[in-house]
This record gives sequence, structure tokens and C-alpha cells, in this order.
Amino acid sequence: MRNLLQSMNKITFEDFQKLDIRIATILEAEIIPDTAKLLKLKIDLGYLNISGQPELRILVAGIGTTYKPEDLIGKQIPILANLKPKIIKGIESNGMILAVDVENKAILMYPDKSVPSGAKIR
Repeated sequence: MRNLLQSMNKITFEDFQKLDIRIATILEAEIIPDTAKLLKLKIDLGYLNISGQPELRILVAGIGTTYKPEDLIGKQIPILANLKPKIIKGIESNGMILAVDVENKAILMYPDKSVPSGAKIR
């Protein structure tokens, strides 16, 4: 482990501060047709957008081999909220789930207590 850490590119604290990592709540989840592992997630970021409406987003996540869509509803997960949008399988994904990679499977992380959606991770 030490050699791995020594060989990694280091970032500054200022670089870390550019990341907007927040807790989001999964409202909906569905399998993206014709894919082996992609799920389309509708999430609540817990704050209001410029129109005064709740900030709801769509994310595409490669977690379908580990999780069933119905098991994800209501789960709170960390996401990178300020990632540039990307089109994946024709769906605009607006953020990225942060997960642990174990033997090429994404394992989700959860707060150990319920927290407000939109809570900033620091």
C-alpha cells in the first residue's frame, strides 16, 4: 500500500476544495436497456435550483451488477456534484457516484446516520 501511495499524483488542498462532494438521496432507479451494468438514477440534491425548485438530477452509474434498482430507492450516497455533464447511452449524466472498487464491482458508501440531502462532504 505504501508504494502505491508514494507513486500517486498528489493534489493540493486547493485542488481538493474545487470538488463539490455532497450527499444525495436516490429517488428513482432503472436499468438502462441493452447494457450489462448501467443504471439511470434520479437523485435529490436537497437544495433549490435557481428556479426555486428542488435540485433533481439524473446520473448514469455502472452499479447494476452489484445492486438492483429497487434496492437503491431512498439510499443516501456521496456524489461529485460539479462534474461536467456527459452523455452516456444517450442519457445526460450530471454528476458521479463515489463508490469503492472491490474486484471490479462498485460498492456504495452511505452515511452512518441520516443526513440532509445536499450536505457537503469535506
